[in-house]
Amino acid sequence: MILAAIAAIATMTAVAQPSSPARPRLVVGIVVDQMRWDYLYTYNNIWAADGGFNRLLAGGYSCANTMIDYLPTVTACGHASIYTGTTPAWHGIAGNNFLLDGVNVTSVTDANAHGVGSDTKAGQVSPRNMLATTIGDQIKLATDGKAVVAGVSLKDRAAVLPAGHSADLALWYDNKAKRFITSDYYTDKLPQWVTDFNRDNKAALATNLWDEPQGTTMTTQLAIAALNNLQMGRDDVTDLLAVSYSTTDACAHNHGIRTDSVNAIYRQLDRELATLLDALDSRVGKGNYLLFLTADHGGTYNINTMQERNLPGYRTSTSAIRRRANEALQRKFGIENLIKTNFQYSFYLDNDAIRAADLDRDDVAAEACRALMREPLVQWAVDIENINASYLPAELRERIAKGYARDRSGDIHVILRPLAYTGAPGHPGSAHGTFTQSDSHIPLVFYGWGITAGETTRLTHMTDIAPTVCALLHMQAPNCTIGQPIF
Repeated sequence: MILAAIAAIATMTAVAQPSSPARPRLVVGIVVDQMRWDYLYTYNNIWAADGGFNRLLAGGYSCANTMIDYLPTVTACGHASIYTGTTPAWHGIAGNNFLLDGVNVTSVTDANAHGVGSDTKAGQVSPRNMLATTIGDQIKLATDGKAVVAGVSLKDRAAVLPAGHSADLALWYDNKAKRFITSDYYTDKLPQWVTDFNRDNKAALATNLWDEPQGTTMTTQLAIAALNNLQMGRDDVTDLLAVSYSTTDACAHNHGIRTDSVNAIYRQLDRELATLLDALDSRVGKGNYLLFLTADHGGTYNINTMQERNLPGYRTSTSAIRRRANEALQRKFGIENLIKTNFQYSFYLDNDAIRAADLDRDDVAAEACRALMREPLVQWAVDIENINASYLPAELRERIAKGYARDRSGDIHVILRPLAYTGAPGHPGSAHGTFTQSDSHIPLVFYGWGITAGETTRLTHMTDIAPTVCALLHMQAPNCTIGQPIF
């Protein structure tokens, strides 16, 4: 079992002199954006026998029934939940986008931050919107700030949120400037080695990294450059390197699951993981690092593909649903746009307009839910403030509550009928965001220091990752953790 090492260490040290707890030199967290759990086996026929995935599966411990237990199942929520051990209700990352003090922001928007490495808006980023601490923050606390913590990804949120508040550096790709950048939250000057990396890879960085295998290559090479230049894993102080592969998500959204384009990405990713593992073996040493691989969410087959195979699949527009619901609310209350906006399945009431008209907020919310549920593809529309009064199944009620960040999430959560998703008609790409197995069943493999090879199908959760890592390190889990260490 994953924590068997803890018991063994405790037994061995019971008669020894007091000493520092045994810890690996480095923790490596790998998140593969939109990787479904079944990809571990679906793609096994295209992965090299000595490639990255097969090495992890052969030598690691796989938690084959790991679920996301909140809604919405989207990138920002996933990355934050993996590293904090909690859900949007506590860490505050309500979605990829949400309203903060009435302003539409991304999960990492920070108007007070400025780009370092470019002068575009891509640099106005920090982790300040996240309310909880992370694995990296706890490592910093436990080592009196001596640990080195860094995050690397194409997506800003996938680098910043995993790295945490006290990280030394987070690096992400500026799509306009065609280079990796950071913000002045971390440093006033781009490290020379990052400048050199951008210069040496100028041609590759000018390509479409979001849609081609090259995106995984550049992410791996930058991760190895960070490993080398930040001197990570070189001493007895445990460091953390958070790596997130974003091309897997972008390509699937553009082309759909199991297409030639996505297959090529995963074939390359297998090679890149092997390259990264070799670099870790060489620089840190076999057995000296603890690694986990997981995903921020899963994904579903394109609706057209489902229908071609005589499977149920539906697509609708949540903005159109909102418009029709607003028309019904206007007829009832005489006020336009009482639902002021929505982000995917999260709908925001215009509470200022409701108060100004001296309307009862709960009455408006109830009427809005009724209007939304008249839509053929809407199965439930729930006023989250009054969710316990709803007839929603308990499992869904809990997931919505865990995903509800008060003053940030929408007032009403809409759940479409199974295998119905929001999106443009005819779009060939994948989707996610729902409670279904396709979206919420993710891979989770631990490997390296303290890990014995094996597998469990016992139910585990995304929020169990952080407390498991911290238990292995003999460190306190992040401050809002609700998950449990995996045995």
